[in-house]
Amino acid sequence: MNHDTICALATANGIGAIGIIRISGEQSFEIVNRVFQGKNLEKADSHTVHYGFIVDGKIADGIGEKVANSQNPADNSEVIDEVMVSIFRAPKTFTAEDSVEISFHGSPHIAKKILEVLIKNGARMAKAGEFTMRAFMNGRIDLSQAESIADLIASENEASRKVALNQLKGGITNEISILRTDLLNFTSLIELELDFAEEDVEFADRTALKASLNRTEEKLRSLIDSFQYGNAIKNGVDVAIIGKPNAGKSTLLNALLKEERAIVSEIAGTTRDTIEEVLHIKGTAFRFIDTAGIRETTDIIEEIGVKKAKEKIETAKILLYLYDEFDSTPNEITDFIKEFYREDLKILLLHNKIDLQEASSVNIFDAELKEQLFPDYTSQIIGISAKNKTGIEQLKTELADYIQNLETQESTIITNQRHYEALQKSLESVKRVEDAISGKISTELLAYELRYALEYLGEISGEFTNDEVLGNIFSKFCIGK
Repeated sequence: MNHDTICALATANGIGAIGIIRISGEQSFEIVNRVFQGKNLEKADSHTVHYGFIVDGKIADGIGEKVANSQNPADNSEVIDEVMVSIFRAPKTFTAEDSVEISFHGSPHIAKKILEVLIKNGARMAKAGEFTMRAFMNGRIDLSQAESIADLIASENEASRKVALNQLKGGITNEISILRTDLLNFTSLIELELDFAEEDVEFADRTALKASLNRTEEKLRSLIDSFQYGNAIKNGVDVAIIGKPNAGKSTLLNALLKEERAIVSEIAGTTRDTIEEVLHIKGTAFRFIDTAGIRETTDIIEEIGVKKAKEKIETAKILLYLYDEFDSTPNEITDFIKEFYREDLKILLLHNKIDLQEASSVNIFDAELKEQLFPDYTSQIIGISAKNKTGIEQLKTELADYIQNLETQESTIITNQRHYEALQKSLESVKRVEDAISGKISTELLAYELRYALEYLGEISGEFTNDEVLGNIFSKFCIGK
């Protein structure tokens, strides 16, 4: 563990009423004391706040002297700002180290000057996520809790805030701890059997072990299944707007956003690149992607746009396919859906320009389309007029329902891709243990698979990890966190 004393701006960059600089490490009080004109911080009680001045060089001979002037020519010392300094003594701090927070007037220039004098007096600038990493390394929090801090800071809606806060309070940790305890108990018995291998005895009841593994497998599947919902509320949902050129895709995007974001023209092929905008619907971020019209073309630039559109379809979770009966046939739409259909893709067929068509004609067209699509391809038809904004609210309701249908009864929701992958690997190991018991394989191989299952679960909390993984995780944090 690095014993350097680190410092960083904890508040956002820019002008504000106040700013906060954090300092953590063994020399926190000593270093800040060198630049603080006020009470002797090394003698101050923990969790107390003290008024004074940050100076570049001590102005008065004794600590605790009040500064009379902002500049003292005698010793060339300079007052940088009037501040409040908060003292936190280890181990009851975020990092479990001695820590100080300096509250100053929120000028970026003042922040820069204070950081400069702290560094000049023995501190160094913190790396991204280094405060949180120290909290993890010092046993203050586990790895999943550390990641939840970043998620909490980045939360953009109520659902993601609640999930991140639950994880910070140890939601995932508690679930994983229960699973690991059950597996660990049986692993210990299996290891004991290895010590008495020559006596051919079984300490671990295979029937009880299998029952325990079934419970573990069920819980792992439940956590894994929660990821689709968790990922949606954390990162939003990609929605690709697809259709032929001039189908009204850009008009639909503008109608959803209630602003003229995309260029609308009667000339086919206006949209050459993808346009992405985020709209929050009932607390969830939907990332709408307006794409180039899909058709065969000899225009090189338009061809690139068509290729990008198809790539967006492959990564989208929801597909909005716009069509109108003047320029499409049920067979064309059906062929398109067949080409791009996959089980995890929700498809909404939007019959556009219904303001220009007879209701009977719309109904006949859509009835024929439904007959071709259902029940093999999951999709739904909504009549809209993107130009007149007809059907837009119904579309938003369908999108919100998509999220509601993903909701799970699981109290702990997985939102982190790393956790998701570790749970999947652990599930695979548990299934191999089950197969091993059924096949009555050797005790040694049973122990081997159980250890793997435990290790993958331990990756989530950080009990089993490596420096490269830690570096990657904490590098995504902001500097002051």
